[in-house]
Amino acid sequence: MAGAIASRMSFSSLKRKQPKTFTVRIITMDAEMEFNCEVKWKGKDLFDLVCRTLGLRETWFFGLQYMIKDTMAWLKMDKKVLDHDVPKEEPVTFHFLAKFYPENAEDELVQDITQHLFFLQVKKQILDEKISCPPEASVLLASYAVQAKYGDYDPTVHKRGFLAQEELLPKRVINLYQMTPEMWEERITAWYGQHRGRARDEAEMEYLKIAQDLEMYGVNYFAIRNKKGTELLLGVDALGLHIYDMENRLTPKISFPWNEIRNVSYSDKEFTIKPLDKKIDVFKFNSSKLRVNKLMERQRLAREKQMREEAERTRDELERRLLQLKDEATMANEALMRSEETADLLAEKAQITEEEAKLLAQKAAEAEQEMQRIKATAIRTEEEKRLMEQKVLEAEMLALKMAEESERRAKEADQLKQDLQEARDSERRAKQKLLEITSKSSYTQPMNSGSTALPADMPTFNLISESLSFDFKDTDMKRLSMEIEKEKVEYMEKSKHLQEQLNELKTEIEALKLKERETAMDILHSENNERGSSKHNTIKKLTLQSTKSRVAFFEEL
Repeated sequence: MAGAIASRMSFSSLKRKQPKTFTVRIITMDAEMEFNCEVKWKGKDLFDLVCRTLGLRETWFFGLQYMIKDTMAWLKMDKKVLDHDVPKEEPVTFHFLAKFYPENAEDELVQDITQHLFFLQVKKQILDEKISCPPEASVLLASYAVQAKYGDYDPTVHKRGFLAQEELLPKRVINLYQMTPEMWEERITAWYGQHRGRARDEAEMEYLKIAQDLEMYGVNYFAIRNKKGTELLLGVDALGLHIYDMENRLTPKISFPWNEIRNVSYSDKEFTIKPLDKKIDVFKFNSSKLRVNKLMERQRLAREKQMREEAERTRDELERRLLQLKDEATMANEALMRSEETADLLAEKAQITEEEAKLLAQKAAEAEQEMQRIKATAIRTEEEKRLMEQKVLEAEMLALKMAEESERRAKEADQLKQDLQEARDSERRAKQKLLEITSKSSYTQPMNSGSTALPADMPTFNLISESLSFDFKDTDMKRLSMEIEKEKVEYMEKSKHLQEQLNELKTEIEALKLKERETAMDILHSENNERGSSKHNTIKKLTLQSTKSRVAFFEEL
């Protein structure tokens, strides 16, 4: 009996001693953090804690990554952290990384911290050659990285050799040319000097705007086979699904934008893509790694979740903007009413003052007449004469005072008329402000070129109320068209100038290239450059064909 009791006590003691927390190390692109987590925490609890610590609101781009037998895996939000196949040694390590890449960084990234983390991650991927970058573009990107770190170029501070310890170019690029570190620094610094005036966030954004046009930016590659058994690569990014030859990760052979895909599913080792057009048969491919299949499926589902979250954020922003416009309209109405009341009061006061001025002028005239009458009266005695002179003097003083008062009142009436005019001008401006507010266009969800349509069950919002109308006027449309055209021209001129600079640098260093060190990727870059091919125009050309013909082509590869 005593032994049983002791055994139960020992078991209870062991239960109490079991740890209720565990240590996690989070590695971001520029920092490390450690947290004590409760054993019951799910992935979302840990992820939310990290985002709050970083002050990050644009959470939908990121995830917590860990490694399993040299395979990348992402922490699931709805699963307990310790239920994942993570190492059991503490601290348990996760990398906080971008999981999805924006198609257009300038339009989609709002917070500085989001932009900074993307900049650091993309920069590392380029230096690690996970994103292949032509030599001339590498130099330009390096110059923006230097601007972001050092600020404006100052030859008295940034002397020769100041970049000696910086890792700015991929090793592939450095080895490809017979150039010293000083020669690379000279060319980077030449462009660095042209970025004067750009703040850190502006330099980082310029870096991302160039990097996002690189062919391998934001693409996750998976080894697959089609029905014929041909080994291919499947690339998944913000634009859609792309099929590549195993030897060429730059130029896809086939592309399927997300807005052409209805569903993605897998069973065992077979992946099935259902086109949006139900008349087109599904197409399938195989992957030997079940984990890859699961990762792709989760990526597709996460992408759909991201789109829904973006739609919800857009809806919230539109609702907030509508309330703001209504508040502005209310304030404008109130200002208009106050202006009208002020104008009425001023008009009434001006009329009263004008009547008072007329009355004073009349009294002054009567005083003048009295003075003349008194002067004309015969004065017989000295006393009467003295009294009469005194009366005349008083009458003159009264007349003078009346004249001055009349003049003052007249000036006051003029001032009131001026105030009335200003009040009417204010009233007109208030009406104009109200008209501007009520003339603003209805707000609709902005659609990025890489985004797909909203889910069918997503609510729509009519932003036209009984009291407000947001239709564009002809003048607004013309002005907007002119602004868009101006921005387009400026962008084209800037792009042309940038391309000329890149071609100039390429020509300059071409003579120093060591041909025997060219990699297959270097040759592909050169061929694409000679053809004038780019990431976006290649995909655009591929999607000109019908979905059906692209599916058939995939099956025959």
